[in-house]
Amino acid sequence: MRERVVLPDDLTAADWAAGRIADLLAVAVRGRGRASLALSGGRSPWAMMAALFARDLPWTDVDVLQVDERVAPDGDEQRNWTRIAPLLAGSPAAAARAHPMRVADGAEAAVNDYLGVLAALGGPIDVVQLGLGDDGHTASLAPGDPVLEVTEAPVAAMARPFNGTERVTLTYPALDAAREVLWLVTGDAKRTMAARLEAGDASIPAGRVTTPSQVLVLDRAAAGDG
Repeated sequence: MRERVVLPDDLTAADWAAGRIADLLAVAVRGRGRASLALSGGRSPWAMMAALFARDLPWTDVDVLQVDERVAPDGDEQRNWTRIAPLLAGSPAAAARAHPMRVADGAEAAVNDYLGVLAALGGPIDVVQLGLGDDGHTASLAPGDPVLEVTEAPVAAMARPFNGTERVTLTYPALDAAREVLWLVTGDAKRTMAARLEAGDASIPAGRVTTPSQVLVLDRAAAGDG
């Protein structure tokens, strides 16, 4: 079931999303002794991450993972982890168990490493934060790529470069098994795809995510409400 939440602007949406994720992580730690969170990159999530990482949570019991990553050297500006790492380091969340995708040695090595990371969790990811591309992609599940058809492995490499770079991504099996998926979608440019996602349009990659518990967090611009 997909819950829909519309906030006045992108910063309010980011703060609401941070609060929702914090609550879910706290519940998971209380119930199972640990929690896991997978984070996306893109244009939207950075204010949300800053707000989330500042929260007073039992971070030592939280695993922070990546949804996807570009294959590039450590510290490369294209990599999502290059932006996530300093936000973690300067916050209470620095105490979390961080699991960057180790893509510096190539996509195959990164996939093999992350298979072990995911197996060590001992269960599904508690919260997966996803964004929505202007073309309907989410994670690095891009239109037309064979990675969309992976049905067993929870992580895989794209078959061909996307926007100029090789990528490693969580697949539908990992996303669909998550305890909750939180979509953070903001801005006028996302309005059309947000409507298609809400309609369950399976012709776009984002519309094929079938996680039972999903929340779609929009600002008014993306929702078409202002």
